Formats: sequence, C-alpha cells, structure tokens
Amino acid sequence: MTVNGEAPTVTVFGSCNMDLVAYVATPPQRGETVHGREFRTVSGGKGANQAIAAARAGAHTAMVGAVGADEFGARIRETLQRCAVDTRGLREVPGHSGTAHIVVDDAGGNSIIVIPAANGTVTAPAEGDEERIAASQSLLLQLEIPLDGVTAAAETARRHGVPVVLTPAPAVELPASVLDRVDVLVPNEHEAAVLTGHHDPEQAMRDLLKRVPEVVITMGDRGSFYGNRAGDRIDMPAYPARAVDTTAAGDTFVGVLSVAVATGVQRREALRRASAASALSVQRNGASSSMPTAREVDEFLAAATGDR
Repeated sequence: MTVNGEAPTVTVFGSCNMDLVAYVATPPQRGETVHGREFRTVSGGKGANQAIAAARAGAHTAMVGAVGADEFGARIRETLQRCAVDTRGLREVPGHSGTAHIVVDDAGGNSIIVIPAANGTVTAPAEGDEERIAASQSLLLQLEIPLDGVTAAAETARRHGVPVVLTPAPAVELPASVLDRVDVLVPNEHEAAVLTGHHDPEQAMRDLLKRVPEVVITMGDRGSFYGNRAGDRIDMPAYPARAVDTTAAGDTFVGVLSVAVATGVQRREALRRASAASALSVQRNGASSSMPTAREVDEFLAAATGDR
C-alpha cells in the first residue's frame, strides 16, 4: 500500500511500556496464589505496539512519547529501532519507564495493570513533534498518556489536515474537545459501551457516529463492525485462529488499519487486512513480538478461503 508510489508516513503519539508477562493455566482469584509456567519481559505499550504494527505493515513510522532513564527505556528504544520505527521523537525523562503487568492464561485471555511512569509526562507535543505530525498521512492516538497530551496532538493533526485514528483505551468517558478532532474511532465492545452506555453494537455505533465521522468496533473472535455518517455498515468476520496470547491483537488491528487509512484503501479491504493481521498476532506470544509483516498478511490472505 502506497501514497503516490511511496510508503505512507504514520506518526504514533502515545505510550511505551515494558510488558512484564506471566503465563498461567488459570489466572488467580483475589487472595489466591497460583504457579506460573513462564515469565517474559517484552517491549510494549499501546503506542509502541501500534507503531511496530504500522511499521511492519509497510509504513514509515515515527514514535512520539517518553521513556525513563532506566534499562527498560533503553530496551524499548532498541526494540522500536530494530523494527524500523523512527525514535527521534521518543524523549528520555528522569525516573522509571512505564510498565504493564500482564497475566496470560492458557485460553489466551489476559488481565493487565498499567503503571504510566514516564508516559505521564507526555502532556503536549515537544519540539519537532508538530513537524513530525504534519508530515504524516495518519496520526495514531490512545489513552495511556494524559488526556491533555492526546488533545494537543489531535489538535495539531487537525491544523495540518492529518487524519486522526484514536483507540479509546483504557476506557474512559471522552469530552467533545477530544472526539471533535477524531476522524476514525476504534473502540472494542467494552470501550464502546463506556462511551455510549449501549452494549448493543448497532446502538453504540449510531451514538458514536454523532460524535465522529467513522467508527470501527472490534469484537474479538466475532470480528469487527464498521460504520460511517453516510450510512455505510460493514460486518467483517474474524479469521479463525487458535489464540495463544491476545495481548496485542487490538493494537495490531489498529496499526494495520491506520496504514490503510493513510493510503486511502477502501474500508472493506482495510478491515480485511487488519483482521488477518490480528488473527496472525494471537497465534504468537508477546505484544510487539507477535505482530506480522505485510508479506505475512498477504500470504495469509492468499491462503484464506471464502468470500469476505
């Protein structure tokens, strides 16, 4: 996917964490201790994950955010650079890098505690960030940094005519000052319900489209649901996959979707590619380590059967 024959440029303004992942047969209940079978540290954070997903999908990708002056920060930067993500906008601040404490069970489900640390300092674009955003064909945002930072980045993109893709996670009610600057909103079912009070996807869709022009509601193994203000609706089934670890499936979906938005790909094809990438990611352990390349997505789609 290209823009005028060249790879698109995507900027991600958001969080970087070190994921501390424990694998267990079943997650512990309150007050319970269980034995785990494996522990891993993997670079993650919704911002960094989406940046890696976009880069592997073929975009020139820039990461804007913050890490701490610690070993985790150095490893996060190294991982991003190894995945061909431009880290000149990733600043180092005193103290600790953000961490995510993740429990993954044998069914592929997960529970996560995020400690923002350095991510909490990302309250506005820093020097050079406006130029990075202005030079992009798409800006990705999430909610693991302060809302002031999200709002300021979205406003910067709006001034320069850059489409804004927002993942409203962790789920919180969002003011009009944020949603008025969003072009494509990508909540999961839970996040859509938090934003609208509706658990039915169609009801949630109708409510969200009063606030933003396009919405994609992701629904796990039931696929995704797209709508826009013109009245278009697309139900995209999920590709069958044996889930090993679903930690970064949503970030993979959004990263690949953002590349399609940046290149003007028809929405059905964009959803198809994002769904395929997500199906590939859940079959692998880890967050950033699970994300497929554009070639892997192409091969997966070529092998898939059925009219989608």
